[in-house]
Amino acid sequence: MRNEWNIWVVGGDLRQVRLAQLLCEEGHSVHTWALERAEGVPEPMADLSEARLADCVVLPLPAAGEDGRLNAPFSEEKAELAGVLDALRPGQVVCAGRASPALLELARERELRLFDYFDREELAVANAVPTAEGAVQLALEELPITLHGARVLVVGFGRVGKLTAHRFQALGARVSVAARKWADLAWAEAYGYVPERLEQLDGSLCAYDLVVNTAPAQVLDAARLEQLEPDCLVIDLASRPGGVDLEAASELGLRVIWALSLPGKVAPVTAGRILRDTICHILCELGV
Repeated sequence: MRNEWNIWVVGGDLRQVRLAQLLCEEGHSVHTWALERAEGVPEPMADLSEARLADCVVLPLPAAGEDGRLNAPFSEEKAELAGVLDALRPGQVVCAGRASPALLELARERELRLFDYFDREELAVANAVPTAEGAVQLALEELPITLHGARVLVVGFGRVGKLTAHRFQALGARVSVAARKWADLAWAEAYGYVPERLEQLDGSLCAYDLVVNTAPAQVLDAARLEQLEPDCLVIDLASRPGGVDLEAASELGLRVIWALSLPGKVAPVTAGRILRDTICHILCELGV
């Protein structure tokens, strides 16, 4: 492993801006593309073809925007991902977040070594912290009651579910956890939460002031949403396609916040540091 890498950060939001800044501060050679409208980015480049010289090219999280093109909110560029990859050399290391099957195929066709840093366990665990804190922030802003004494249901008990339940309980909320696995329910009870079988939620949903979903599947369908009190707040932390029937919630007049990409919104500096750590781990493991 060398002490200095040549890294290109291509597209992205404040997380990628902070990633580029941190790598530059550590003495690496850092260039950016499709970040020209962001403040404080090192070495904005006009010619993407020079990225062929990089040890690693870092694409955003997610790599593609809703239109399927490069996710680049700080740029006037409307770059196709295929065009971005065409600028690189065969065998080059590319790191991307939440890479779609289409992007993986584009990389395979061009013989690129693409690594999805969103699949890394260390990033998932670290990202769960700002996600949980972001959920608390939203609840504090949107609920007309204190979290102390509030009846909170956390659906799912993975990384984000565990930390979210912990944060709400620490503020005095009465926390229940709904999960499918018996092991998860046993752990939830051991931590002092009220365990709820996900399959047996019907009939108890009316008891909550706040429901926070972390499960990556639609667990709050129309039938379950109908059981919530009208003033209950629902926060969905799940990635696309989410865990809440948004159309049904709208028809019922329920307040639902689909809080995507919370780390980049509530703690971009921390999120950038998490990205830096993960990218460095990947390059060290590759022996770059």
